[in-house]
Amino acid sequence: MIKTKGEKAFLFASHFFLAVTTLCVIVPFILLFMSSITDENELIAHGYSFWPGKFSLEAYHYLIRKGSSIFRAYGLTIAATCVGTIAHLLMGSMLAFCLSMKTLPGRKFWNLYVFFTMLFSGGLVPTYLLYTNTLHIKNTFWALVVPYLMLNAVHVLLMRTFFSNSIPSAIFDAAEIDGAGTFTIYRKIILPLGKPILVTVGLFAALDYWNDWLNGLYFMSDMSMYGIQTFLYRIMEDIRTLASTAQGASSFATIQIPSTAIRMAIAFVAIIPIAVLYPFLQKYFQEGITLGAVKG
Repeated sequence: MIKTKGEKAFLFASHFFLAVTTLCVIVPFILLFMSSITDENELIAHGYSFWPGKFSLEAYHYLIRKGSSIFRAYGLTIAATCVGTIAHLLMGSMLAFCLSMKTLPGRKFWNLYVFFTMLFSGGLVPTYLLYTNTLHIKNTFWALVVPYLMLNAVHVLLMRTFFSNSIPSAIFDAAEIDGAGTFTIYRKIILPLGKPILVTVGLFAALDYWNDWLNGLYFMSDMSMYGIQTFLYRIMEDIRTLASTAQGASSFATIQIPSTAIRMAIAFVAIIPIAVLYPFLQKYFQEGITLGAVKG
């Protein structure tokens, strides 16, 4: 099909814009990785570079020396992300399904109740006391799963809007005529047809769990129970302490620690799993966030 000059110009401009946007996303990751394999003195002298004058794997050697602890932290974070995301989706989608039902008694009140939790919270101290003194989850695996992350009002409202606008109510009426109960409708209609928004919200929840470090900082005093983000945060704090202690010392033992390169290596290591997973979920993410954001 022959395109007009205007169409060709628009197509070229669109491709150019997407190419520039893609580079803006990819280039920082390349710079991050190259900085992580740059010699510390080179970083201090010349800053970040896409092709450093001197390479060094000392930052990764430092992380490898903590290999067993890092693998354990990775395992805990992966487990917390999987368990937490599934629980987040189940609880959130059930609540969203109920809120989307026009026959729900007090529907406006419950929608307002969920929205209210977006504006106010109990505060840090009461929340800490609840989880430690009442629920007793301190230094347990559940401290990485339950606090703050188990249910999110924004995600509930996104799913509610999707269920209300994208799934015809006639399907529910037909299912009820056939004798299906509420849970059967949820399991056989809501879950299959709501896949786009569920994948979208699941990705949001997984990112929250993967990037979470505050729960470990608040509710963990046992370092063996740290997730990967909290563990890497502690590594950085240790490096800062060693670096400040080494300043002004002249003994051979106080060798300069590649703190800047280690920061880059830690960021690169932490982001790899999500960067690998996202392309496989991108099409569901795009569809879900577009449809779920439409006002209902």
